[in-house]
Amino acid sequence: MMRWQQFAALVLAFVLVAPGFTLAQRGHKPQTATQQPAPKNVSSDTTVGNPLPPVKFTEFQLPNGLHVIMHEDHSTPIVGVNIWYHVGSKNETLGKTGYAHLFEHMMFQGSKHYDDNYFNPIQEAGGTLNGSTNEDRTNYWEVVPSNFLETALFMEADRMSGLLDVLNQAKLDNQRDVVKNEKRQNYDNRPYGLVGAKINETLYPKEHPYHWLTIGSLDDLTKASIADISDFFRRYYTPNNASLSIAGDFNPQQAREWVEKYFGPIARGPEVPTIKAPQPVVTGLKRVAMEDRVALPRVYLVWPTQARFTGDEAATATLATILGGGRTSRLYKTLVYERQIAQDVSAFNDAGELAGQFQVVATAKPGRTLAELEGALNEEIERIKQEGPTQDELDRAYNAREARMIYSLQSIGGFGGINDQLNQYATFVGHPDYFQQDLARFRNVTAKDVRTAALAYLTDKRLIVSVTPRGGGGGGRGPRGAGEAMSEESGNAPPSAAAAAAGTANKKRSSQTQAELAANLPKPQADPSFKLPTIQRRKLSNGLEVLIVEQHELPVVNMNLVIKSGAGVDPANAPGLASFTADLLDQGTKTRSALDISNQLAAIGARLQIGAGWDATSANLLTLTRQLDRALDLYADTITNPAFATDEFKRLRARRLVALQQQRDNANAIANIVYASLLYGHEHPYGHPPVGNEASLTAMSEQDVRRFYETYYRPNNAALIVVGDVKPATLMPKLERAFASWKRADVPPPVNVSAPPRDHATLYIVDKPGAAQSVIQIGQVGVARSTPDYFPLLVLNSMLGGAFVSRINLNLREDKGYTYGARTSFDYRRGPGPFTASAGVFTNVTKESVVEFMRELRGIRGERPVTEKELNYFKQSLIRSYPRGFETPEQIAGRLTDVVLYNLPDDYFNNYIAHVRAVTLADVTRAATRYLDPARMAILVVGDRKVIEPGLRSLTDVGATITLLDTEGRPVGSSAGQGGSSRP
Repeated sequence: MMRWQQFAALVLAFVLVAPGFTLAQRGHKPQTATQQPAPKNVSSDTTVGNPLPPVKFTEFQLPNGLHVIMHEDHSTPIVGVNIWYHVGSKNETLGKTGYAHLFEHMMFQGSKHYDDNYFNPIQEAGGTLNGSTNEDRTNYWEVVPSNFLETALFMEADRMSGLLDVLNQAKLDNQRDVVKNEKRQNYDNRPYGLVGAKINETLYPKEHPYHWLTIGSLDDLTKASIADISDFFRRYYTPNNASLSIAGDFNPQQAREWVEKYFGPIARGPEVPTIKAPQPVVTGLKRVAMEDRVALPRVYLVWPTQARFTGDEAATATLATILGGGRTSRLYKTLVYERQIAQDVSAFNDAGELAGQFQVVATAKPGRTLAELEGALNEEIERIKQEGPTQDELDRAYNAREARMIYSLQSIGGFGGINDQLNQYATFVGHPDYFQQDLARFRNVTAKDVRTAALAYLTDKRLIVSVTPRGGGGGGRGPRGAGEAMSEESGNAPPSAAAAAAGTANKKRSSQTQAELAANLPKPQADPSFKLPTIQRRKLSNGLEVLIVEQHELPVVNMNLVIKSGAGVDPANAPGLASFTADLLDQGTKTRSALDISNQLAAIGARLQIGAGWDATSANLLTLTRQLDRALDLYADTITNPAFATDEFKRLRARRLVALQQQRDNANAIANIVYASLLYGHEHPYGHPPVGNEASLTAMSEQDVRRFYETYYRPNNAALIVVGDVKPATLMPKLERAFASWKRADVPPPVNVSAPPRDHATLYIVDKPGAAQSVIQIGQVGVARSTPDYFPLLVLNSMLGGAFVSRINLNLREDKGYTYGARTSFDYRRGPGPFTASAGVFTNVTKESVVEFMRELRGIRGERPVTEKELNYFKQSLIRSYPRGFETPEQIAGRLTDVVLYNLPDDYFNNYIAHVRAVTLADVTRAATRYLDPARMAILVVGDRKVIEPGLRSLTDVGATITLLDTEGRPVGSSAGQGGSSRP
């Protein structure tokens, strides 16, 4: 999310209007289809209230079988296009797995009338897009400015009808390598990462479609031919096996004409038979023992359950919430909070289209055994089987679900947005208007239903998977069965020749010129008007600034209290103090215990998140309008009356210390810690992670926390941002009462921080034996948010590594297949934050990846200068994407958070587009030359030293001296016989 700065003196109801943009009041426009009657209310008064807001829509079907759903919302000039194909990994067969997920990638590689990267036209339009695959379905979506709806529909139709026309071996090889990197990153290199595969292959027999993971077998993908995957595509990616949802700011008659124009000519495909699979049966206790390079042992209890939207699935999901759904759950209260034998615990019911599985997962604290943990879990499971849940537990579970469903209606597109939900119901239930019925399933769950589900499913016939530390912990490859050989199937081979030579093969993969590509795209209408939200400023009598944005589309209110002090003011001897103080706020007040706070929030379906960043501490509350009074009482009490009780202090510190140990399991976490110390040094405020370290946390006292709170948590050092279904006239008296006891006081001014530049490039390695990937971070100290070059840097970063179609990502992912994703960023803070280029890459191409990173960093400084065409592309993308950032209360509050934090001028929102438009080629070139100097950058690689060091040593410019670091960034000796310093 982009950062935004303060309006210094906004008059009441001041309207910020960007040139050429206007915005209507947010609201869902009624359509012809109606919702089902609201379900009956339950007994508790906390669940009685407004019914779920209706989602109005129209629907029709093309002669070729394509189901089309349309939902209008003219609040923001954006529109979401979402298509679901009723195909997932369940439609594959043994020996040919991973095809559905592979096509999730292949569908972005060009089609008959646009044979180029699918991201190009969508991102130039200012849109965002993505896709995902699970065992039952594959979805793709775009959210674009409303004048690019035709473009999005054209692109979706063209890849449905014309993907195979331009499919070639180079594209297949490239994306196959990207998928292999995805597996390494999300499974092999992640702590406990392969447990899911072990559960599926043990719980489901080989002939069951859920026996394998969605990502499939790398052996199967390596063997897959063009003919194999083409046959799979023709069978499933057809209009009669798809549902298309359009939601947002559009004309339904025009949209229907476009749908008929682009999708109508596509031939109907073969009928897809319904897959039927027997319910998996566990005939007795099954145990699987695994090892992983992790710090803590973990146990998984697994039972088969019923499929989604069938039978007692709602009761089983409610059981999971009551048993292990967060801080209010029984398992958390007993194992984590009271007995303190578990570091974490959760329970969930994962229901698929064919079957479900109920899991209870718990991680043991140091010194505790899995046997002890398993015994405690069994005690709680038996208790709920015998006693059933209380009415309070039922009410909390239902209220949380009802609120979650309402919150999900804030976005029209993307994962989980309105059109994603419409397609979900259309695909799995058979009709889109299932919102109320879905909620009714959970509202009607009784205590007897939950107890019956527990008795039926949570039996002694179960699968138990235990994961224990191997090799002293510290991460590395994913878990394997005890004694199993380490293998990555065919995936240990370097990227394929076609992908490795991608500078030739993949760049020439399109049969069309740029002019032909552009000519094939529909011509958009003029950019839509957009009116920025009205910001109403107020101030409480204690000095607390209040910024209010009314948004009455949904009965939802978002509050964000910003304390203008964060980890940047941590004392030198107490890194992590700001973060620890923030985390203690909801661990008890003078009148409420930690569990009271959690229970009362859950009872009204509210969410409270408190955390400290570098420059600020934020307390964010999301609540339903009808619960605002109760939520505000809790919110203000948490902020203004923390108890900082001794037992809560010790409990949270113990959990944090263990969490810091667990960070060593994760290569990305290690890289973040070490990289900060390299750029700033351990003594610098930015040289440590915001959470601190084990030494500082161990030495921290309750007095330190109280002192920090009393110093910085003052109303005159804060601002409250309120966005949503509120009126200032009724809200302000409530705020005055809620925060009346909060007293102002003098607060130390922000500390000016700086860091000396590096004088040369240096390469560092943190050894992570057996790592499936190398995590690379390259960069230097960047700039503060106050830099006058913010907008040139914004454009520069977008083209370098801030977008999917940026230079670095296209090179390392799309051309070379080295990584699942590569990116760059400037982290803007009060002081100069870091510039970082990063990626997780296949171990065997670590050296080559570093070479390409450095090539791109040098290139954008002048060796491959930015072109006028490239500049205009990314400027247009930034300008057109601007309205999309004002869709939800959370987005608006996020922008205003930086407004109050960094004191930007009053006209910042008004002038944003003009500032981007004014960036010139000379500005970008000057910024690149001034702020990016590869000859002075730190190059950090976290990976398997024995594999990566020989190649890295061969790098002539930085490989002569390689400094070996530990997981805290301290030199442990150089491979060239040289040591380091506090900032190597």
